[in-house]
Amino acid sequence: MSPRLKRLRKILNPPVIKGFKPYGSDANVQQAEPVNLLFEEYEALRLSDYDRLNHHQASVLMGVSRPTFTRIYAAALQKIAIAFVEGRQIAIEGGKVYFDSDWHQCSDCRCYFNHPQKDIPINKCPLCGSKQIQSYDLQDETEGKGNCKDLCFCPQCNYKQNHQPGIPCNQQVCPKCGHTMKRKGTPGPDRIK
Repeated sequence: MSPRLKRLRKILNPPVIKGFKPYGSDANVQQAEPVNLLFEEYEALRLSDYDRLNHHQASVLMGVSRPTFTRIYAAALQKIAIAFVEGRQIAIEGGKVYFDSDWHQCSDCRCYFNHPQKDIPINKCPLCGSKQIQSYDLQDETEGKGNCKDLCFCPQCNYKQNHQPGIPCNQQVCPKCGHTMKRKGTPGPDRIK
């Protein structure tokens, strides 16, 4: 039997550090491998102990069930206890996560990119280096998708095809009649309901 697929855990704020290192006269005696605290374990500690949320509130923010959050939190506490008792370093990295961050679009190369470091302003597109970037509201694109599939639709001949994320429908041409395609299913200036 194959293991269950692990859902991605949402991280609201990435850690400001990459880990901790013990100090003192006995710190250099033990050269044990560092304890790896996963990003989701760091986030569970931050939400529960720093932000003072209960497990249900924190699990909703991370996009996991409450029992799963409790398991993540317990694993984090156990790893921190091991690091303190054995005098080991803590490295914060890894895990099956995605960062909740603002998305942007480049006007020149039309690429979409996110920016997890909210305190640092964006100066240029990471792909082409253009300074023509704008904020992209992902919520505008995803509203109304519950009732129908996201399709590109030809208003001339009624040809339909699945929408390709990142490529605006109004920049695609119908393979049957050559007319400009429109988006079906979501509201907007170039979309058909």
